[in-house]
Amino acid sequence: MSALNIGARALTTNLAALQVIGHNIANANTAGYSRQNVQLTTAGAQAFGNGYIGKGVDMATVERSHNAYLTREAQLTGAVAAADAVRYSRLQALESAFPLGAGGLGSALNDTLNAWADVASAPNNLTARVVVIAKGEEFASRLRNTAGQLDALSRSTQQQVEGSVNVINGLAQDLAKVNQRIVESAGGTHTPNDLFDQRDQLLGELNQHIQTSAVFDKDGSVSVFVAGSQPLLLGQRASQLAVTRDATDNSRIALAFVQGSVSTPLADNTLGGGELSGLMNFLNKDLAAVQNLLGRMALASATTVNNQHALGIDLQGNPGQDFFIPPAAAVGMGSPTDTGDAIVSATVSDPAALMASDYELRFSGTDVSIVRLSDGDSTTFSLPATAFEKDGLRFNIDAGTANAGDRILVRPFEAAARNLQMAIGSPDRLAAASPVRVTPDLDNGGGLSVESLYAVSDSPQLDEPISLVFQADGTFTVTGVQDPANALPDNAGPPPSYNFKPGEPIALNGWNLTLRGSPTAGDTFVIDPAPAGSTTQNAGNASAVLALRDRPTFEGVALADGYVSLFSDVGTRVQGAQFATEFSSQIATTAETARTNVSGVNLDEEAARLLQFQQAYQASAKFLQIAQSTFDSLLQTVGR
Repeated sequence: MSALNIGARALTTNLAALQVIGHNIANANTAGYSRQNVQLTTAGAQAFGNGYIGKGVDMATVERSHNAYLTREAQLTGAVAAADAVRYSRLQALESAFPLGAGGLGSALNDTLNAWADVASAPNNLTARVVVIAKGEEFASRLRNTAGQLDALSRSTQQQVEGSVNVINGLAQDLAKVNQRIVESAGGTHTPNDLFDQRDQLLGELNQHIQTSAVFDKDGSVSVFVAGSQPLLLGQRASQLAVTRDATDNSRIALAFVQGSVSTPLADNTLGGGELSGLMNFLNKDLAAVQNLLGRMALASATTVNNQHALGIDLQGNPGQDFFIPPAAAVGMGSPTDTGDAIVSATVSDPAALMASDYELRFSGTDVSIVRLSDGDSTTFSLPATAFEKDGLRFNIDAGTANAGDRILVRPFEAAARNLQMAIGSPDRLAAASPVRVTPDLDNGGGLSVESLYAVSDSPQLDEPISLVFQADGTFTVTGVQDPANALPDNAGPPPSYNFKPGEPIALNGWNLTLRGSPTAGDTFVIDPAPAGSTTQNAGNASAVLALRDRPTFEGVALADGYVSLFSDVGTRVQGAQFATEFSSQIATTAETARTNVSGVNLDEEAARLLQFQQAYQASAKFLQIAQSTFDSLLQTVGR
């Protein structure tokens, strides 16, 4: 009977080994499957008078080839790679909204400014004036269209966030079910390998959406934590993530962890890796920054052109009106925890000093700190003042009172591009003429010529007549009422005089006069108000608008090159995201390869093992046949 038992055990054990090998081969291409191996052990021995005789072989268990460290590393690197990949994909879509060439915003802005050249050459040419208005409308339209594309990109990304959150919640529920099945099978002495593979596969998929921390229990179940320490899964109880609206800015979305009836806000910087992290970083950092840059371009351009246009005179002899409809003041948004009722707004005071950022006003009771959120720069002002200047913006407390601890968010550029419209529709309302004129004296030597004269500010002395008289040394003196804001003479005199440089504007009383050539002693130029009826031949303000092209506006960048700085920022973000994606993808691939080398199925190896156990099975069958034949012969002998 011992020989029959040995043969039967060997036959059964080798058949089981063949089944495990077949299971490996069948799942060679199954995602997350770990190769399984039969662990064999001797069945022991039986003592006889002349020694111990073995009782054959037993199957101890079926183990899976698995390395917990490599599996965890593959999950974490995969989470980082997923975050980088989805952010790069979104940034590529963002980049497509900012084309170069004739279809770009830069071309539209330059066309708007360059169109004034024809008006400066022929101020009474209505066709040239119509072209200026048309180019202005085209620029405003492109700004609105670009802002619309960014809004659409924001909405689609928010939908992706909602979809990712739904997947995360579904995977958490699936993990809870797998945990339950693992716990139910934990009473045995063997491990449910396929359930463990299913658990690890679900964890890997979960990390593609949000980076997790996993804690494994002795019963084989796993607890999953997200956003640092929030328990998404505890054994068989799964919680949820939710998409909410930002408590301060309802146009933005936020994430919350929901456990029972308690909802806890999740900060973006706690998410780690995963698609959800990449999407939220794109929404709240990349897209928000680019929207601010676009809004600043719209607000600075419109305000700069409006300010200059208002200094001119139109064909009807009226002061210039707004060229673009001025963007509305940005109204602050209070935090839900605020106890005060202050109403805050922000308007542009200096378009050349604007910084593309959101701001937060933080009140302490005796003062208020205005924080530039893009880099954390803070400026403190004392209360009870109600107006504060920072970065070319004037922040006003329009009504109410702020209490200590109140925080008010101000987004001055959020709607500027989306709502920009032309204010002028009639060509005769274009303020191309200058309110001042220059008259050279008839006795001038002729070495100096007037290049341009136009108003640059609404100085109270703008209408005061002034005479410039050049001296033998090339300097000039000024007679007439002067604005106290004028620069002091370079030379004390007597008489006090100013140095002259050809082509460099002479700035006095709110106007700029540019002369070229070499002066002669006694050359005189009189600057006084332009007489009524002279506007059809006067294009001073058109030249002033044309000169805006070179005015430093965007952190030192000229107004005409404002789009370059915007596009450069977008391009830099795309290139950085591309590098991060390639790098993290390579690391994730290396980690997954290392995991697969341990856990994956090698078909060549399985073929060799298949042959090995097939021969063992055949040998076991042969041994069983011999043992049965021997036993039959013994029965026949005893039966006689």
